[in-house]
Amino acid sequence: MSRPTHAGIGMTSARTRDRLVQRLREQGIVDPRVLEQVRVLPRHIFVDEALASRAYEDTALPIGWSQTISQPFIVARMTEALAQGGPLLKVLEIGTGCGYQTAMLSPFAERIYSIERVEPLLRRAKERIAELDIRNIKFRHGDGMKGWPTQAPFDGILAAAAPLVLPDALIAQLAVGGRLVAPVGPEGQQQLVRLTRRESGIHRENLGPVAFVPLLGGLA
Repeated sequence: MSRPTHAGIGMTSARTRDRLVQRLREQGIVDPRVLEQVRVLPRHIFVDEALASRAYEDTALPIGWSQTISQPFIVARMTEALAQGGPLLKVLEIGTGCGYQTAMLSPFAERIYSIERVEPLLRRAKERIAELDIRNIKFRHGDGMKGWPTQAPFDGILAAAAPLVLPDALIAQLAVGGRLVAPVGPEGQQQLVRLTRRESGIHRENLGPVAFVPLLGGLA
């Protein structure tokens, strides 16, 4: 793949990005910080060159290894859901993928710890993040089911793939006051959920139906 460019004409134009932001606003994204991040973040550098002309469509796209870059609305919705409720000092991301969701989160946390089980995907994501000069992310090739215990607790946890049920290991790594946002359930029946850990226990909210690739354990 040739070296990505961040600005230009056509698919990368300000007008194209503005249209995407307007669609997301119409679909219910209200946080101006999230909308601005969608506007300025060059999504086209996170997909293969052959798909770059579709980068600012509100749709998921393949990124290889049976994975996808999520639909911009879903990325914005998850970012907004995680950012609501207070500052995020430490965030754990399960499933780096191409790095787009990681980059979306970067202004909302002091430090992001991102885990990816597919090593070639992780390598490419690190290259893209470095290209954007984003410096508050630490990456790990690992099993997202297990989280990152040595860095816990986290103020936010976001999973970019769907477990059948939320792993106990992830819930245990959530700080008091912290939020966990993840798709949960089998294919065709997934719900986006947000857990908030309170002194009195875990509060769960369903945020609507979604469709994600399954969260798998182990390394690839």
